[in-house]
Amino acid sequence: MDITKILEELRQEREQIDEAILTLEHLVQGRGRRRGRPPAWLAEIRKKNRPPAPAVKGKAPAAKTAAA
Repeated sequence: MDITKILEELRQEREQIDEAILTLEHLVQGRGRRRGRPPAWLAEIRKKNRPPAPAVKGKAPAAKTAAA
């Protein structure tokens, strides 16, 4: 293997590790329940992971009434 290629791969791994560390640090800071809006970075993550809303096709069925 070429030494320059090894160095490039190590640099890429270091960047990935740095990103993982930052993400974990953000999670630790946001552990407790807080009042107000979530941080912007957390809101973005939740938007990405949210399943699509189901489509509404019609009205809800009416309640049946008993004949007396």
